[in-house]
Amino acid sequence: MFWQEDDQENLKVSDAIIDLVFDIKCKELPVDHAHELSEALIKKVPILETDERCAIHSIHMAGSQNGWERPDPKLGQKLILSKRTKLTIRIPGDFREEIDKNLIEASISIDGNQLTIGKSKIKKLSKQTTIFARHIALEENEDKDENKFLVRIVKDLKSRDVRVKKALCGITQEISIPGGSVLTRSIMLAELSIEDSIRLQQEGLGSHKTLGCGIFIPHKGIDAVKKQEDE
Repeated sequence: MFWQEDDQENLKVSDAIIDLVFDIKCKELPVDHAHELSEALIKKVPILETDERCAIHSIHMAGSQNGWERPDPKLGQKLILSKRTKLTIRIPGDFREEIDKNLIEASISIDGNQLTIGKSKIKKLSKQTTIFARHIALEENEDKDENKFLVRIVKDLKSRDVRVKKALCGITQEISIPGGSVLTRSIMLAELSIEDSIRLQQEGLGSHKTLGCGIFIPHKGIDAVKKQEDE
């Protein structure tokens, strides 16, 4: 019998870049909370802003299933958080000790809502070959032209020797910042190599990483991107 394993399957995910996942205590948050969360965390840990490898996930809950729909930020609605809701920061693995020291048991205020940060655990990046970013910061006119956005992304990834077989982007969204907003689109990339998937999770894509942009996470498939569901 001849049996040859795919070398990709044997790749190990290093801890050079990790997700650090914190327990939190907080009753509710604005849906559009990315900027205030970023500012509050950076005050506690300035390296989150100065080291481009760091990124801050916005706080998300269950998706739009079982009759639940994500509140509309333009209507001033809030996210009602559960005890299982987490705060996740993507960082170099050797930053963990410093970040834990500055964040565990810290309290921050987000639009008047008190958020207390608890213990952390490491979550390694995924070998899944379909990955999804909730927000990629747009360039000029990409909010009106989906194809222009996709062409730029594919060209960018090609320059990094990442072969894209399938890509699907979502509708335009806004992240509020002082004096304006950052326009974004979500994107799903499917059928990547395991190596490219890990690289993109480690490196991210584009700007505004502390606002939750350019952060890739594993995804089960294409349908949830079409429906703009949150994991």
